[in-house]
Amino acid sequence: MSDEKSAGFSEQERAAMKERAAELKKQSSRGRGDKAAAAELDVLSKIAEMEPSDRAVAERIHAIVTSTAPDLAPKLWYGQPAYARKGKVVCFFRSGNVDKERYSSFGFTTEANLDDLSGLWPTSYAVTELTEKAEETLTALIKQAVS
Repeated sequence: MSDEKSAGFSEQERAAMKERAAELKKQSSRGRGDKAAAAELDVLSKIAEMEPSDRAVAERIHAIVTSTAPDLAPKLWYGQPAYARKGKVVCFFRSGNVDKERYSSFGFTTEANLDDLSGLWPTSYAVTELTEKAEETLTALIKQAVS
């Protein structure tokens, strides 16, 4: 019955969908004034739960995004940190440990202004550490994404 099992969602995918449903329920139950602060607290709490290597990267990314694009609002998206404009996610961090992958990633959605005249541009980046050059690149991408 392995074919039957492979046709459905994996355990990780089901868990992510459950987390997303819980996030939406939690957001709808909050008052308007509390939502932004509570959403950021949710993101910071999720980052604090990460393995030390992912936590260090996620904390730094959170600082870069919030200082580079203060108009983006932190929120959880499929149980992971994300940053949205007018409720729509622009960029997000995915923990490699949580996703059981060999590296974490930072990505952009179609809401990001990254279109390139060449017709080809990356929308997701593997992240194992944030060197000074990586931070500069990330900062520039975030600035472009919200321009």
